Amino acid sequence: MTDFNETAPPQPPPVPPSADGPGAEERQWAMFAHLSALVGGILTSGWAGSIGCFIGPLIIWLVKKDTMPFVDDQAKEALNFNITVGIAFLALFLLSVLTLGIGLIVAVPLWIIIGIAWLVFTIIAAIKANEGVAYRYPLTMRLVK
Repeated sequence: MTDFNETAPPQPPPVPPSADGPGAEERQWAMFAHLSALVGGILTSGWAGSIGCFIGPLIIWLVKKDTMPFVDDQAKEALNFNITVGIAFLALFLLSVLTLGIGLIVAVPLWIIIGIAWLVFTIIAAIKANEGVAYRYPLTMRLVK
């Protein structure tokens, strides 16, 4: 019979990141920070719109910022980009409401363009983060530092 009181053999220490860049786990979490915005936007588009886009990056940033520097950087980048997109969508919505619908002539095409750009830039950022490259979104207000 096996004695269940035996201690398990010690686990090997985690592999430290190489001098070339962040480790595999850090790259994966950074990719998740970008993709969580995409998932949040898709899941909440019906009732929360762009608010759901920054919940995922915010949670990942709050959980991993002290332990993984690359994830800290990329989650902040994803968070800032999605806040910027949310502000743009809100501004276009207010333009539509304040002009009693006439602003929709401008807002609807811009919503489509911004939405496509958001999707493309989010996918590019996720790919770059998975490669260990610190991606910077264009036209982003750096609100979270």
